[in-house]
Amino acid sequence: MPHAPQHADAAPDVAAADLDAALRGGPFHVALRAAIAARGLPLQRVQHHLSRHGVKVGVTSLSYWQQGARRPQRPESLRAVRALEEILRLPDESLIRLLTADDADAAGGRTAGRSYRSFLEASDALERLLLELQCPPDDGLHTLGHHERVRVGARRELLGRESQHIVRAHRDGVDRFVAVHHGDPGCAPERMTVHALENCRAGRVRRHHGTGVLVAEFLFDTRLRAGDTFLFRYGIEDGTAGATREYARGFGAPGGQYALQIRFHEDALPVRCHRFTQHSAAAPRSGRQELAFSRRHRSVHLVEPRVRAGRVGIGWDWE
Repeated sequence: MPHAPQHADAAPDVAAADLDAALRGGPFHVALRAAIAARGLPLQRVQHHLSRHGVKVGVTSLSYWQQGARRPQRPESLRAVRALEEILRLPDESLIRLLTADDADAAGGRTAGRSYRSFLEASDALERLLLELQCPPDDGLHTLGHHERVRVGARRELLGRESQHIVRAHRDGVDRFVAVHHGDPGCAPERMTVHALENCRAGRVRRHHGTGVLVAEFLFDTRLRAGDTFLFRYGIEDGTAGATREYARGFGAPGGQYALQIRFHEDALPVRCHRFTQHSAAAPRSGRQELAFSRRHRSVHLVEPRVRAGRVGIGWDWE
C-alpha cells in the first residue's frame, strides 16, 4: 500500500516520456497513439473535438490511424492532423513532420517532393482561387487523353509545360477548362504566363504567391453537349524557381491515356530517372520504376494507358 501512490503518480510520467520519445522518433501512428493515451481521451471524445474544429473524421479512421493500418491522405484528413496537434496540445507541425518523415523512409530516405504542409496549404489556396472563378466541383468533362510536355532549363529549373487534352462532355453547356499549375518552391506566380495554343483562348488567371499556385481559365468559344468530344492545347511558362527534381500530375478521377515527357536542356542532363505513383499527395510513394533516359533526345517519358485517381510522375537525380 505505501507504494501505490508512487506507482499512480509514475503512470503519467511514463506516458509523457513515451509521448516525447514518439514525437522525436515517430513513426506517425505511434506518436498519435501516445498523444491520445497521454491526454486520456477516448476516440469518441477526440472525434467530438475535431467536429468542433469543423473537421469530420470517423472513429474508425482515427483507430486505423493510431494502429498504422491507414494514413491520413486527403486534404480533409490532413486538416484533421493539424487540428489534432491543437486538441492534444502538441507542438505545431509535430505530427505533420512525422508524416513527412514516414514518407521519406518509404521513398528510400529522400524527400524529393514537397512537404505535406506545402500540399495542404496549396490545397487551401487552390480552393479559394477556384471559388473566385466560381468553378463547380464537377467541370463536366471526362479526360480521354492527356499528353503533357515539360521543359527543364539550363539552370535545372522548370521552364514550362504544354498540355494537349482530349475530353468528352458528360453534361450540356460545358464551355471552358480550368488548368492548375503548382510551381516549385520559391517560384513567382506573378511572373508566369499562360498561352492558349489550339482551339481555346485564355480567360481569367488567378495566382497565389505564397504557395506557387496558378489557376488559368481556357474558353472553348462553344458550348459542348453531353457526349461531345473536344481537343484543345495550352501552355504555361514558368522558369521562376530553382532546381527542380520531379514533375507529377494529379487526377481526381479515373480517365483515359496520360503521357508525360520531360525534355532537358543539353547543359542540364540528369544521371537517372524513375517513375512513381501515389494514391494522394499525402500517401507514401509506390510503383517506383527506373525509366530509360534518351541522351540523344535529352528526354524521358512515361505512358499510362488508363489513369486512376491519384498522382503519377517522373523524378530524377542530378549529379
